[in-house]
Amino acid sequence: MALLNFRKRDAVGFKPGNAQVEAFLQDYSIEVMPRTAEKVEDFRALLPEGTRVYIAHIDGTPIEDMVSAAKRLSLDGFKVMPHFPARIIKDRATLADWIARYQGEAGVDQALLLAGGVAEPVGDFDSSIALMETGEFDRAGFKRLHVAGHPEGNRDIDPDGGFANVDAALRWKQKFSETTDAEMALATQFAFDAKPIIAWADSLREAGITLPIHIGIAGPAKLQTLIKFAVACGVGPSLKVLQKRAMDVTKLLLPYEPTDVVSELAAHKAANPDFNITNVHFFPLGGIKTNANWAIENGGDAARPANDQ
Repeated sequence: MALLNFRKRDAVGFKPGNAQVEAFLQDYSIEVMPRTAEKVEDFRALLPEGTRVYIAHIDGTPIEDMVSAAKRLSLDGFKVMPHFPARIIKDRATLADWIARYQGEAGVDQALLLAGGVAEPVGDFDSSIALMETGEFDRAGFKRLHVAGHPEGNRDIDPDGGFANVDAALRWKQKFSETTDAEMALATQFAFDAKPIIAWADSLREAGITLPIHIGIAGPAKLQTLIKFAVACGVGPSLKVLQKRAMDVTKLLLPYEPTDVVSELAAHKAANPDFNITNVHFFPLGGIKTNANWAIENGGDAARPANDQ
């Protein structure tokens, strides 16, 4: 795999760059959907061996398609983390069935638990907390559970734009992490401004939330595409970064790249090794190949560390 990585670097014209960014990108993860994964001929030509690949479960996607994508990625040597959106899971029996399918057919032992994007639950569950309370993931021996983090809040949870309900949920999840055998972490929504991200992460530590943070980063994409997704996903104040860019006619037609936000976070991490953001999680809004190549160009294809943050 190391030889393949060197070939990839040559193929995209890799040049040694920012050592802080390269270190920050190690063990990054990326998100796919079954329908987008089908368009990728060979993930092994794009992603470092052992990359954690989240599989987003959009309402209406059959579980069979989700498991099939998980099996393919698992056989290719990736760490597969499917979404479990609480509000589209009918009941505990359905949850147990999904876990058994992922585990039995694709060898999955990790999951991202979240409420999901639908307004009204189809059944018994309305939150990731409700899923954890069933004990089904511990019963199945899942080794890793990630839960959602919101650096700029979430108006679906806190309609007033505050953090009260989000923070209360995080305190519950922190306590749960101390009782489960699974390793836990926060996987966050994407944002575009490093300073509010840093302030939010520091505030969690001060509040006693010690879960490692896997920070969401939007991959390279057309500016119009990013603004559309940012508005749809409820991205907060850092949306101004994109709006400001859109007002600059010299940048309007150029693809957005996450260089600035990643560089600033990487510099902060280098200066503060105990900073609780431990990993980058990419949302490939401009395409998986485009995102993977950007990571390669910035050193994200180097050998993976031995730990599994």
